[in-house]
Amino acid sequence: MWKILRLALMVVVLAGFWLLLSGKYDTWLVVASIICSILVVAFARIKRISDSEGFPVEDFLRAAVYWPWLVWQIVLSALNVTRLILSGERAISPTLVSVEALQASASGITTYANSITLTPGTISVEVSERDRRIWVHAITRENAEGIGDDPMNEWVAWMDGER
Repeated sequence: MWKILRLALMVVVLAGFWLLLSGKYDTWLVVASIICSILVVAFARIKRISDSEGFPVEDFLRAAVYWPWLVWQIVLSALNVTRLILSGERAISPTLVSVEALQASASGITTYANSITLTPGTISVEVSERDRRIWVHAITRENAEGIGDDPMNEWVAWMDGER
């Protein structure tokens, strides 16, 4: 059942993305987007390049909970970085820290590293899937100290099905 749902959702997402980028919704373009999306998904299926890790339908509901939380964290972090910039002080103390990722899958570790990078004031510099470690550059020492017990790690592990 998941395979059929995954393939159908892939067609819908690809066709929707095409239509979104084109900005035109003529009958011909809608039909062409659906046909081409079906062909692309069929090709990916035949070549065995579409799998559960590339399009994890099973994790959709968890992701629907995680993404709004991540957006809120991005807003909070952006406000913090803005405060640092506007304070005029030399409050910036760049720091590099190593964080242990709680996720077991490659997509989970990648999601965590990308979530760190999306949050203003932090950047994932290096990711080791084997050691499950991420090196993070933080704009301040306080931010770096908070990364070790960051709830984002727990959230992504939950979304990845690890917790």
